[in-house]
Amino acid sequence: MSGAPLKVFITGASSGIGAALAAEYARRGAVLGLVARRAEALAGFRQAHPDRTIDIYPADVRDAEALAAAARDFIAKHGLPDVVIANAGVSRGALTGEGDLATFRDVMDTNYFGMVASFEPFASAMAKARRGTLCGIASVAGVRGLPGSGAYSASKAAALAYLEALRVEMRPFGVPVVTIAPGYIRTPMTAKNPYRMPFLMDADRFAAKTADAIARGASFAVFPWPMRVVAMLLRALPRWLYDRAFEKAPRKPRSAEL
Repeated sequence: MSGAPLKVFITGASSGIGAALAAEYARRGAVLGLVARRAEALAGFRQAHPDRTIDIYPADVRDAEALAAAARDFIAKHGLPDVVIANAGVSRGALTGEGDLATFRDVMDTNYFGMVASFEPFASAMAKARRGTLCGIASVAGVRGLPGSGAYSASKAAALAYLEALRVEMRPFGVPVVTIAPGYIRTPMTAKNPYRMPFLMDADRFAAKTADAIARGASFAVFPWPMRVVAMLLRALPRWLYDRAFEKAPRKPRSAEL
């Protein structure tokens, strides 16, 4: 672009990875549209960056109509975004047979359907304009089904497959679709994990690397990078060995146990 600031629309922007991404793009001078459920956190972020153009939209990504309204408002004020980042996500332990069906549904609604709903208001316009980038925050946890995290792993596996399909669909229109698969990132979400987290990365460092990957139009990136090796090894493990290795692995507590 000819010196104009980037226009970036981010969901799940009130904490963790989303807040770090918002801060990174604010440092880069971007015009921001931020969506999250916590209105006070969004307002605090905007107040902390008085020299930036920041529109805030208190909304839940499970509410497709609210997302569409936010998108219309942002486009009316600033034009089509250069980057849309579907980041909103939840991680909750859940077990089949233990009354956790609502947790399974909530995680899938947020992490997968919320991602689709985040892109829905922008994809057609980007295709027609032949510009813009769509980025989805998936997870290394989507590579294999992690015991105790079936809801989260399933939602992120769905996100990985969806983003790959969307990438191919948008390719003829010159609209990159970037899949970012985080490993362990230091956020309030991972702070509750009662087990060792190898290669734990600070959220601000992750955000900077993600913004760089989006800028260069990477199709797929894993941060921290050693987790890409871990993911490849996990995918290659035969089922019998994976089952034996992870049968007694530490598990995220169920939502009902927190």
